[in-house]
Amino acid sequence: MNIRFIEVAQQELDEAFDWYELQTVGLGRQLIAEVQVATRRIAMFPEGCHEVAPEIRRCLIRRFPYALIYRKALDELIILAVMHQHRKPRYWQTRLELA
Repeated sequence: MNIRFIEVAQQELDEAFDWYELQTVGLGRQLIAEVQVATRRIAMFPEGCHEVAPEIRRCLIRRFPYALIYRKALDELIILAVMHQHRKPRYWQTRLELA
């Protein structure tokens, strides 16, 4: 199944990558690797993660305080947010109309 990050979700991932790389070289790449593991997991089991709103699910990222907020469309999974779990937990709801 195809996975698509909406633009603001991709920006969040890019910013997280940059921040972790500034902390320790290579840590940002580890974040990306964990996000890739999570996207493969949701592609295989799109309904396997916790539902946080009608038709919206949250997939936790291992080792990092982030989660992917996504929805299933007809032929793809749409990542709405790369959400930091310790900040404004429902801010992504304004993005529902973007996907």
